[in-house]
Amino acid sequence: MESLASGVHGFVTLLARLMLVAIFMLSALGNKIPQFSETVDYMASEGVPQPRLALFGAIALLLLGGLSVIPGAWTRIGASFLFVFLVAATFFFHDFWSYGDPAQAQQRQVQLIHFMKNVAIGGGLLMLVGFGAGPWSVDGWIAVKEAEATGATVRPKRSSSKEKDKAKDTSIE
Repeated sequence: MESLASGVHGFVTLLARLMLVAIFMLSALGNKIPQFSETVDYMASEGVPQPRLALFGAIALLLLGGLSVIPGAWTRIGASFLFVFLVAATFFFHDFWSYGDPAQAQQRQVQLIHFMKNVAIGGGLLMLVGFGAGPWSVDGWIAVKEAEATGATVRPKRSSSKEKDKAKDTSIE
């Protein structure tokens, strides 16, 4: 039963990593890189300082973060890169608070939805930072190998009630 739970845990965390990273990789490879000049112009219109340099940085964060999180190698660092990108993108491009005119109510609502979507994605990234990539990852494989090398177990085994009773009988009081 424990191996089934471990398999489900591994599969679910792998699927979650792929789902989280898809939007970032598509953004870099499908938009920002092939439409570099147009993206620089758009960033400038949104008030991003040094938009050309910022776009190079954004692409680096997206690719390094995504390529780290997908296989689960240095996952916490990669998820942190994606989180930094997400915070900056959310601030500059989903600034719902700047739409105060009642005529812009619909645009304000759209930007609020995008802002909250990014908050949710950020929560997923922070979960990766806090808990890691899971067992089906390079980080998980390394943890297993390190534990084997030191003679430690990867997970503490649950002791049966017989083992607990035996331990009580042999303990010094």
